[in-house]
Amino acid sequence: MSLQAVVDKLKAKFGDTVLNEKEFRGEVTVVVKKEEIVAVCTFLKDELGFSFLTDLCGVDYLGTAPRFMVVYQLYNIGTHQRFRVKAPVEEGDACIDTVSGVWSTANWHERECYDLMGISFNNHPDLRRILLPDDWEGHPLRKDYPVQGPDREPYQGRLR
Repeated sequence: MSLQAVVDKLKAKFGDTVLNEKEFRGEVTVVVKKEEIVAVCTFLKDELGFSFLTDLCGVDYLGTAPRFMVVYQLYNIGTHQRFRVKAPVEEGDACIDTVSGVWSTANWHERECYDLMGISFNNHPDLRRILLPDDWEGHPLRKDYPVQGPDREPYQGRLR
């Protein structure tokens, strides 16, 4: 099955849930409503064979609305096809449903996204920081995070 056929099946099944589609250099990306992310991902896994979640991350588009995008990189082991799904997340409501029930590896990916970007995952079985200490303030991958870290003076040394 071609990747365009995958997009067509998604559109046929979910209609207005698919907000946008794009093909660039042989890579296909669809943007879907965050409210339907679990249903879309379940369909992609169970019906279309994308059984491997290779990565999940957050992207910060500071200054635009929606500010965040949660990106799911999928792989079909049988056909060797890659497929990307994105879901927009507003800054004022930085949460989306977990897909850890679809792919168990999402558990750790979502924790990393929560820790570094501050995007929460509803119904996640163990949503807590994974890389930073529990008392860390802020989310270091957000574009408005201080480059030198919180409460740190910028480096004052000179190159010699």
